[in-house]
Amino acid sequence: MKRMYALLALVVAAAVATQAQAPVTTWNIDSSHTAATFAVKHMMVSTVRGSLGKVSGTVQYDGKNLSTLQVDVTIDVAAINTQNEGRDKHLRSPDFFEVEKFPTMTFKSTAVRFKGDDVAAVEGNLTLLGVTKPVTLTFTRFACGQHPRTKKDQCGGNLVGQIKRSDFGMKAFLPAIGDDVKLLIQVEAFKD
Repeated sequence: MKRMYALLALVVAAAVATQAQAPVTTWNIDSSHTAATFAVKHMMVSTVRGSLGKVSGTVQYDGKNLSTLQVDVTIDVAAINTQNEGRDKHLRSPDFFEVEKFPTMTFKSTAVRFKGDDVAAVEGNLTLLGVTKPVTLTFTRFACGQHPRTKKDQCGGNLVGQIKRSDFGMKAFLPAIGDDVKLLIQVEAFKD
């Protein structure tokens, strides 16, 4: 009989704990207000900047605890644009992004870092050219509020990170074209 009461108490406690958890909310990335850009040294004297294509994906969290944040993003690298048609064609080739085989890169979060109560960075796995490596994206700004026109809840921010392209197998023209690539992402997402 004691066993039955202990089991019943456990079931009730689990049910109460489940009800106490906030439901997970999905936020859809607004591709029209989200952009991914990059910067890399060229010939060790200047910096080439460019934009990547459409950014899509979702952010999920329980609406109360930002440590539950989960980010899943896809970036269209086939649409790379450095304002130079010849260079862009070369960047799409097997020397660099090999877009016929790998048209996108993805980022999936694994953890959130805080500075006090504020979100400071998102850690995750970046997959590029079929290779997955850990990357940290640091927030230079993060804010949430209600969109003035649509009245929908929205969050957004600016992220910055750095990768070594050689870590992903992109080794053409090193060191004339730099190994360190700075990533900058401006993101807005709306509550589903």
